[in-house]
Amino acid sequence: MASTTPKPVEWVGSSKEDIKKFADPVKDRIGFALYQAQLGFKHRDTKPLRGLGSSVLEVVSRYDGDTYRAVYTVRFKLAIYVLHAFQKKSKRGAATPRQEIDLVERRLKAAEQHYSRTYGEG
Repeated sequence: MASTTPKPVEWVGSSKEDIKKFADPVKDRIGFALYQAQLGFKHRDTKPLRGLGSSVLEVVSRYDGDTYRAVYTVRFKLAIYVLHAFQKKSKRGAATPRQEIDLVERRLKAAEQHYSRTYGEG
């Protein structure tokens, strides 16, 4: 159910700094998608990240011939966690490279620990 009060956004690892390096149109799209997630909605360019369940989502933004992705989770009741942001370099299909998935998995564990400590829920 959507809310009129946005959930806070928590940034894991270098995700915030990585997004800051993206071109302005990409930052705008990702920022809007995250804002919609804060309100309980799902942006049209957002889909579940394969293999990590329906609560781990990625926003895909194409700009100037490149593809950018931001991965976040809506798993937690009180906050949105941005887990990773990167420019997809591989030209071999749309699949997310294994090293990126591994990083998302590590950061998801860190987010779970942070959420438990910060919000007192597990």
